[in-house]
Amino acid sequence: MNDTDPHSFGAATASPFHEGEQLVQAKLGERDIETWASRVIRPFMPDQHRQFFGALPFLIVSARDASGRPWASVLEGREGFASSPDPESLTITARPVPGDALEGAFTEGADIGLLGIELATRRRNRVNGTVTESSEGGIRFAVGQSFGNCPQYIRERAFWWSPEAPEGTATRGTVLTVGQKDWIASADTFFLATGYRGDGHDPAFGMDASHRGGARGFVEVLSGTKIRFPDYAGNRYYNTLGNILLDARTGLLFLDYATGSLLQLTGRATIDWDSADMARFPGARQLVTLDIDEIVELSSVLRLRWQADADAVRSLRLVDKIRESSDVTSFVFEARDGGALPPFEAGQHLPIELALPDGAGRIQRSYSLSGAPDDARYRISVKRDPLGLGSRLLHDTHAVGATIDSRMPAGDFVLPGTSGQLVLVSAGIGVTPMLSMLHALAREDGQRPVWFVHGARDGDHHPFRDEVAKLIAGKPNFRRHTLYSRPLASDIQGRDFDAAGHITGGFLAALTGTPDARYLLCGPAAFLAKVASELVAEGVPESRIRYETF
Repeated sequence: MNDTDPHSFGAATASPFHEGEQLVQAKLGERDIETWASRVIRPFMPDQHRQFFGALPFLIVSARDASGRPWASVLEGREGFASSPDPESLTITARPVPGDALEGAFTEGADIGLLGIELATRRRNRVNGTVTESSEGGIRFAVGQSFGNCPQYIRERAFWWSPEAPEGTATRGTVLTVGQKDWIASADTFFLATGYRGDGHDPAFGMDASHRGGARGFVEVLSGTKIRFPDYAGNRYYNTLGNILLDARTGLLFLDYATGSLLQLTGRATIDWDSADMARFPGARQLVTLDIDEIVELSSVLRLRWQADADAVRSLRLVDKIRESSDVTSFVFEARDGGALPPFEAGQHLPIELALPDGAGRIQRSYSLSGAPDDARYRISVKRDPLGLGSRLLHDTHAVGATIDSRMPAGDFVLPGTSGQLVLVSAGIGVTPMLSMLHALAREDGQRPVWFVHGARDGDHHPFRDEVAKLIAGKPNFRRHTLYSRPLASDIQGRDFDAAGHITGGFLAALTGTPDARYLLCGPAAFLAKVASELVAEGVPESRIRYETF
């Protein structure tokens, strides 16, 4: 989820992607991304990102050593060790620990990439730029690009501070030890450092820090100098792959959450787009192999400690499966042990794990909860994507009685605590968190003005039409408006929608006739970028727009 910012949705300028990223996007069919990405990849940090980084106890950082090799590491500190004095800069009062591969890398003018990640909630944001000031106490960082990330493949982990001061050691090598092989083979998370800098000045150049996750064992140790991992669909930007395509030098970081130890690798990566080995990794778009040049192991160097075991916290049984439209089905779950389920707030999502057929492993997915927060059951509603592994598993293989594992509902895309008019806006399957919010609002006294605006392709692709109508019925302050982009002849005859076309910011701003309305948006990233920019152009304050992408 992201808030808007005063700079957020200006007119698109130069591409936020360099040549390598554009080549990967074209190869993987992401041809529309240039039309909207420059509105969500920004040359500054939105206020929400600034606040998020300021509350973190650690950051993942990527940079290059004196030889130009990329490495990833961790910077840690108490709340506030990272702060943003203005949207274009970040101050960090921490440096890599002695012996770290990046110990002397943060010189003025150096490219660095930062990943802010909250393992307890799975939120994350990325920012890259250059060091403008460097001292023994830390650095000042000028923002080049800032953007949010989806929470897929991140396992939640609570953290605490060790009471003992770290007294770690650093060792270097060129071949993985037996212990290091076991460490990598049992990991469910690691971090990547990649980068590319071409000729001239381009905000798309620089370093990038990113995350990869999966079931334990998803990283293969092929030899003492070679490892491989599957790469799955993510934010569609392909920053990491685009960097590797033009500069194969790559760094990997593995964290031992229980001991505060780091395992840093640097080497050269290659991308396997379509070999027969891909069949062993269901859902992977490509495989990435790292040929290792050097290894740094830092034992117990962090004060931070995290929950070592991040396995599922609850087993759920599927008790109902309801077809909502031609491609959306709802899945209703109860606790397998018959106990009460943890509560959730309207708008939050449910992280689940699904077992692959034939014992091929497990995958993690997150789906918005679409039911009422006070229901005794969890309901998720999933659009079947012909290319989506998780959605196909649920639709095609999970019958009533099946069990899945889940973790606590999470996410901060929830109803604002303030009063005043609300406009809930969704496109496609983005309707799911909005429906849960409508349930919650309907259980209030009904005095709050609410607009429920939804865009669908046609009546066959419009889930929850009757459910929304029942929630709104009898509540004079609740109104709805439905748009079909390509209505069928039967839709036109039955007039089950209000207008043909697409949702626009101008239309939404005209609905309320008041400056105090708040807009919550959910749908595809291109839809969000377009509608939010149009709302701003209509004079809606940026602080009154919140959105979540699917």
